[in-house]
Amino acid sequence: MELTPQQKAARPLLYIGLASIAMSFAGLTSGYVVARSALSAKAQWQTIELPFWFYLSAALIALSSVVLMRAQNLVKSGGDARLPMVLTLIMAVLFAFFQVFGWNALTDQNIFFTGPGSRPEASWLYVITWFHWIHILVGIIVLGRMVWRSARGYYVGAKILRFTLGAQFWHFLGFLWFYLLGFLIILR
Repeated sequence: MELTPQQKAARPLLYIGLASIAMSFAGLTSGYVVARSALSAKAQWQTIELPFWFYLSAALIALSSVVLMRAQNLVKSGGDARLPMVLTLIMAVLFAFFQVFGWNALTDQNIFFTGPGSRPEASWLYVITWFHWIHILVGIIVLGRMVWRSARGYYVGAKILRFTLGAQFWHFLGFLWFYLLGFLIILR
């Protein structure tokens, strides 16, 4: 199976994009650490209990990656990946909703991003999780396209690479969520 020049460039370009996303989150988490250190030194940092929805969304994104791996195996073997792809997409959409439920839980506790009563630790929490959520929306679009293509039998031969790259992007977002969740648990 001979790849076109565009297909040969696709994987390195994806990795450059993933590295850029990772660096963005490294910058955000570094800013969080600096702000936390400065405010903790003045005893002005308050611990925020993360909403249950954030933990539930972690379980959901992990499960979505497992199902997506099943779809990958089906695509590689020439099988029908429609059902696992639809399930992955549903879990991705639920992940996005669970994040919104988490933010609603925060506002119910009077933890706000900005305005009267807002605190720096809350603003950092919102920015970090919102930024990830925006990437999840992109991931949902990618998964939606993968579902559409799977339903049409698109992924054969060299075109399997597109499926693989889309799956790698989704797995990366899942890994990133676990990193962020662990970070926010440890450095509350």
